[in-house]
Amino acid sequence: MSGTRTASAEYSVGQVAQMSGVTVRTLHHYEQIGLLAPDRSRSGYRQYSSADLDRLTRILYYRELGFTLPDIASLLDDAALDTAEHLRRHRALVQQRLERLGDLLAAIDKELEATTMGNELTPQEKLEIFGDGYDPSWETEAEERWGETPAWQASQQRTKKLSKDDWKRVKADGDALMAKFADAKVRGVATDSDEAAVLAEEHRRGVEQFYPCSHAQQRGLAELFVTDERFAKTYDDLTPGLSQWVHDAIQSNADRVGAPANSAEAWK
Repeated sequence: MSGTRTASAEYSVGQVAQMSGVTVRTLHHYEQIGLLAPDRSRSGYRQYSSADLDRLTRILYYRELGFTLPDIASLLDDAALDTAEHLRRHRALVQQRLERLGDLLAAIDKELEATTMGNELTPQEKLEIFGDGYDPSWETEAEERWGETPAWQASQQRTKKLSKDDWKRVKADGDALMAKFADAKVRGVATDSDEAAVLAEEHRRGVEQFYPCSHAQQRGLAELFVTDERFAKTYDDLTPGLSQWVHDAIQSNADRVGAPANSAEAWK
């Protein structure tokens, strides 16, 4: 409670209301339910003692912490709890609330970050992460091509939640997979082998960071690796013929699981 007490050890209901920040009506209610029991003057006016003020302080502490009035009455009337014990209990409960609020605040901040455009990479950040081979026009082209598909919608929602560090991880994971593809190709791993199937599945899981990708949809992506010279160059710059090898490995893995051959239909 705030305020300056008078020299007297007795306080009127108006003074107590002003010092405590609660209404006179609330003080009357506490008295009616036996939670606070001030004395009466000869004229019948309520008179609150210093002990009454201390009890009111504890009542307000517990109310702030969410206790019901009957529970507060039981706590305050427990003879085993002295003032120091009440304060220790208050402190422990406040500490618990602070920890819960801290967790809640962190969760809200994370959700707020995820639902705003604050995580969208700047052109400078895209250049830093993806290198000077990155072409911003690819984004426009992709939206024109797939903008009406559920996969594109899902991708837009998920990428908004990625931080700069997340994008760096995505790039590093992608580079690592490309190196695995190149190594398998150089070692002469067959595209219909178990090892190639594992790599094809790793590729599909990487895509699924952005949208649900069926094996049939992955077939469609694989077609781009051999029909779009930009995709083909990305792979073939690592080792000649890699784009075809990755394409064949993905197609073979899709065959294994019985995925439809008409990949175009899978995107509708």
